Amino acid sequence: MTYRIGAFVMDTREGRIAQVIGAAGSRVTLRRPGGGLEWEAPFGALRLATREEREAAGLWPSGARPMLGCAECAELKAAYDAAVAGGDPYVTGEALVVRRRHWRMVHMGGA
Repeated sequence: MTYRIGAFVMDTREGRIAQVIGAAGSRVTLRRPGGGLEWEAPFGALRLATREEREAAGLWPSGARPMLGCAECAELKAAYDAAVAGGDPYVTGEALVVRRRHWRMVHMGGA
């Protein structure tokens, strides 16, 4: 099984939520939501995070759209879409982190 860049997974070895930022061979590169140190885990130690786990971690709901009327949301979405189109997983991951950080800090009261 593979996980797309940006997916939230649970590292079952330690019970912590993480965001996929890359994969090579049988290992997946992860980092805490919103950034931080990276680590690797084998595919077999991961599972998709549930909606409840994502919400408990203060992450936006799956498929969240930019907040209507928020110019920064629209700009960040455009930057993310451009990163996806460019095909560079590192740039895509960084753009996603920035979007989600904005969502949490501005629209969820800094959660």
